[in-house]
Amino acid sequence: MTKPTRSPEASRADQADIQAVSRVSQILALFDPATPEVTAGQIAERLGLNRTTAYRYCTSLVAAGLLERSAEGGYVPGGLLLQLGAFAIGHRRVVNLAPRHMQALSRATQTSVVLSLWGLTGPVVSRVEENVSTIVVVSVRVGSHLPLDTAQSKVFLAYHADQLSMERLMANLSGSARDELREDVERVREVGHCSAMSTPGVVAVAAPVFDEYGICATIAIVGPDNTLSMSDDAPELRVVAETARELTHELGGHYRPDDLSRAV
Repeated sequence: MTKPTRSPEASRADQADIQAVSRVSQILALFDPATPEVTAGQIAERLGLNRTTAYRYCTSLVAAGLLERSAEGGYVPGGLLLQLGAFAIGHRRVVNLAPRHMQALSRATQTSVVLSLWGLTGPVVSRVEENVSTIVVVSVRVGSHLPLDTAQSKVFLAYHADQLSMERLMANLSGSARDELREDVERVREVGHCSAMSTPGVVAVAAPVFDEYGICATIAIVGPDNTLSMSDDAPELRVVAETARELTHELGGHYRPDDLSRAV
């Protein structure tokens, strides 16, 4: 039995649908804690569209509930996005199990603790426990998209199941930055953790959390560089690693960096 041949018009329509979905994802990806609102002009500029096309997309997304008009005339995430986001986060077991562990870790290390989940192209901060008993508190905004040079990103790059996609992300960097990141990621695989200072004066120490499917989150402590060491024998690192192991065990996962106990 021969399969019916699709017409060129149908194939072009399918391709247009795929491109439209991709464009919508690019528009929605523009939002973050530093960009809570965008205009059609900003969308056009950042995505290389003409203003008329950008405006049509915005109008359609408003009609679908994915965007809403703001009082200032721009666009903000709509009710459907908020509903889906709350649903997605609520069904991540790690987010429900992590708070108790994060609070204990914050008390033990006198630092802020950050739980990150993998987003579209990098980790997204999903929960933060701040230690308010110290004079200096490092604050991280929930919803922040972390760049690839952060400790949390390097841990995800090392253990993510889709290594082909991770390599594509790293390939977008310039030569020296790409080579340095690859070296850092390889070292994470060797030692099972990562310490980095992507923001001047602020150190992050991160370890992976696994569920039955693989890495599902990273847990990290962040603090000033004069109080938090990046050394492999730092006492705080042992506590971070143990917290990640305990959370992994509760999730029914297997803590893969077995040599981490020897490294710390």
